[in-house]
Amino acid sequence: MTQQTTGPATGSNTDPLDHAMARSRGLDTLLRDLTDRAVVQVPGAVACSVTVRRADRLMTLAGSTGLPAGLDLRQYENGSGPCVDAAETGEAQYSPDLAAETRWPAYTEYALATGVRCVLALPLPVEGETGAALNLYGLEPDSLARGLDAARAFAERGADAVNEALRIERQQASAADVRTALLSRSVIDQAVGMLMARERIDAHRALERLRRASQERNVKLRDLCAQLVARASGGASDRRQ
Repeated sequence: MTQQTTGPATGSNTDPLDHAMARSRGLDTLLRDLTDRAVVQVPGAVACSVTVRRADRLMTLAGSTGLPAGLDLRQYENGSGPCVDAAETGEAQYSPDLAAETRWPAYTEYALATGVRCVLALPLPVEGETGAALNLYGLEPDSLARGLDAARAFAERGADAVNEALRIERQQASAADVRTALLSRSVIDQAVGMLMARERIDAHRALERLRRASQERNVKLRDLCAQLVARASGGASDRRQ
């Protein structure tokens, strides 16, 4: 793990997290930027990650450059560790020297093997999620002590940024769902119209036939209708040629 430059950014009065939000093209991009910026802004930090619980399991959504992949994974596998405890209890977890730590023996052994001696995990109040944490790592005993205030301030701003990104992501997902529903409705209506014309039946009977066929073939109604419309379009094109 390589030591990185620490200390607050200079030369601008604008919060760098605002820059991150402005440039971000999604939650993943934002979180990667946040973890790298945490290493720069929190004295003593050489690596950072963000833990979030999704689908009833904890996962690392982003990690800074130089973060050993197993640092968080070992905690999830064992269900024990500073970031697990911070995410699940909502309380900050600080271990000034892992060589003297007794709370997480399996994790501590692995972390020490990677060169990590100091860990700080801060809970992130993320809307719509049951647990999240910002995890910071140092190479020397108590190396994060002088950065505790900066870390807490960064976690507060980071949570705001993550919540905003999640809100935008949910809105985009909702809009995509609406577009998908409209496209599905359109292709189903086309298939119903084709069946009405071909079989000389009303719309209700045509839709029931399509539903029955989708069940018998174990194919989604939307996909079945799309196939029918595509075949009809292809046949019409052949006849025009």
